[in-house]
Amino acid sequence: METKIYILVVEDEPDVLDSIVRDITVFEKFFPIEMADSAEEARELIDSILEKDDQIGLILCDHVLPGDNGVELLVEMQNRAETEDTQKVLITGQAGLQETVRAVNEADLKHYIAKPWQKDELTKITKELLTDYVIDHVEAPLKYMQVLDGERIAEHIRTGRGITDR
Repeated sequence: METKIYILVVEDEPDVLDSIVRDITVFEKFFPIEMADSAEEARELIDSILEKDDQIGLILCDHVLPGDNGVELLVEMQNRAETEDTQKVLITGQAGLQETVRAVNEADLKHYIAKPWQKDELTKITKELLTDYVIDHVEAPLKYMQVLDGERIAEHIRTGRGITDR
């Protein structure tokens, strides 16, 4: 069975969660989207995904959550071997400079998106980061060309860093 690469969206406000998912739905055919409204629920989803030998390619995470905040969750993921390579994005309007710097330094934060965001910005960042993840983790990335950065994936394959005939 083929390994699935998930997108995890963590946001406690239902309307905002729906907006994020709606904005990235173009990726769902290849990257199932899971949603959580707290760090605790996100941890349960992460464990469930990993138990099936699937991967989390991207997490889009709010900072202010019930219980542990988003930065805590991202740092935790960075310190876990199975999720340290997950592309991490903080989407928030409330993280202070100190928390943002912590996310960059300790969680290998790939991007910070301020609320309110623009759909084009969110889809561009999602496409770029999932392309990075696929290039680094998928032996046969050809099928992802139609939804990700096809030029980068083709270059990866052309230069012999991607195996397509398996």
